[in-house]
Amino acid sequence: MISGKEIKVLDKNAEFYGVPTIKLMEKAGKGVADFIINELKPKSNEILLFCGIGNNGGDGFVVARHLVNKYNVSVFLTGKKEDIRTDISKDNFQKLTRINVKIYDLDSFNKIDELLSKNNIVIDSMLGIGLSGELREPYSTIVKKINAIKNKTIISVDIPTGLGTDTTIKPDYTLTFHDVKFGMNKENSGDVKMVDIGIPKKAVEYVGPGELSTFYPKPKKDSHKGENGRLLIVGGGPYYGAPALSSFAAQRTGIDLVFVATPKKVARAITSYSPLLIKPVRLAKNVAKISPTLIVKELTDENHLVSGDIKIIESFSDKIDTLLIGPGLGSENETQVVVEKIIDFFVKNKKSIVVDADAIKVVGKNPSLVKNSQTVITPHTGEFQELTGIKLSNNLDERKKNVEKWSHMLGVTILLKGPIDVISNGKETKLNDIHNESMTVGGTGDVLAGIIGALLSKGVEPFNAARTGIFINGAAGNNAFKKQSYGLIATDVIEEIPWVLKKYL
Repeated sequence: MISGKEIKVLDKNAEFYGVPTIKLMEKAGKGVADFIINELKPKSNEILLFCGIGNNGGDGFVVARHLVNKYNVSVFLTGKKEDIRTDISKDNFQKLTRINVKIYDLDSFNKIDELLSKNNIVIDSMLGIGLSGELREPYSTIVKKINAIKNKTIISVDIPTGLGTDTTIKPDYTLTFHDVKFGMNKENSGDVKMVDIGIPKKAVEYVGPGELSTFYPKPKKDSHKGENGRLLIVGGGPYYGAPALSSFAAQRTGIDLVFVATPKKVARAITSYSPLLIKPVRLAKNVAKISPTLIVKELTDENHLVSGDIKIIESFSDKIDTLLIGPGLGSENETQVVVEKIIDFFVKNKKSIVVDADAIKVVGKNPSLVKNSQTVITPHTGEFQELTGIKLSNNLDERKKNVEKWSHMLGVTILLKGPIDVISNGKETKLNDIHNESMTVGGTGDVLAGIIGALLSKGVEPFNAARTGIFINGAAGNNAFKKQSYGLIATDVIEEIPWVLKKYL
């Protein structure tokens, strides 16, 4: 079974991988018509379709076009032609106007009972997977009228209109596309038949812009500061740039507040405009552009995360939605002990977490720390071995199986970075190959962690945050590569994140 949101992901990704939505619609409509012609073989020539003003209605327009050569086809549009919402549905409606199909709209509402009495096959193509809330007019009345008729064959296209509400079509058959939708069964959908609409295999297995357009939560116009994500980053020590890169990437992903808790020398570097403190100079200049908007908390030690920092970091719990821990921390023994205590505290306080870089080995030593929590772990191959003890080969199937196995065992989402990234929560798995060879440069993993942390803080579920984040990171990196070629550095990727959001949202 598949959810309505996942169908939206697939539709968008199918287009990204070469099969436009208009082709999916054509194959969907033809599949329904073929079932009626070849399987039902109706004796009556009279067929009536109720078509909505969205893409479900567009599917119905295609059905009507493929039936018209054999049957007398009437279409009742549940609005006016100018109300049709999508370009592909408008295109298919225009095709209907040029052939021998009788078309009615809401001006003919009083003719519905007469039309129902004359037609022995009634096709419901009004509302699809996008319905939210209870059924509104005119759909509620139309559904009741259809359900009241006797001795007619009722067919729903993709899902019965109103499924999941108190007022829903009761069809004899539902011709559903690609996979059965959540909530469908024989009682509420009749005999469910699957129609292959040609979604490419890669759109099913790999991430694409569908993840971003479906799962990214756009801010509401009346929202206030802090309501669109608050992220705490704990990092820095031996490495200055890592927590800075994560924090700037999180900001560019569109959250309201980013706190960085870091040792004193790193805090000074992040908030400094001086190229003397950050190398290369270009990175320092990019840091300087954004760092004044960060909230940087100097910790107690000059160089490392230490036990005296625990209470300071825990005090952020009520101020933030998500913790990102690991970038640039290093592997000092005391630091690892502190990391374990911080993760334990935030898991117990029900915060979502990104465990990245140097924090991964800490979880590897005590996997129960994150058991069944809202956590994303982001290892490369070597860090996966630190996490699990497993040395991975280059075989993709083996890598998938191990990521699925360990994410299931731990009850978390694991994003394994590699030539083909593997993302799994133990139940669902996605792959990603949207990146380029220059993204092996230092810092791009910190950028990815910041993006995922931002999405988690905006309320995106861990698996969806991970697969959406890897797409944003890769698409930004590919656009940066077009401009910078093999001279790409991590800040170039950050600068392209807004471009990705603008292009696909």
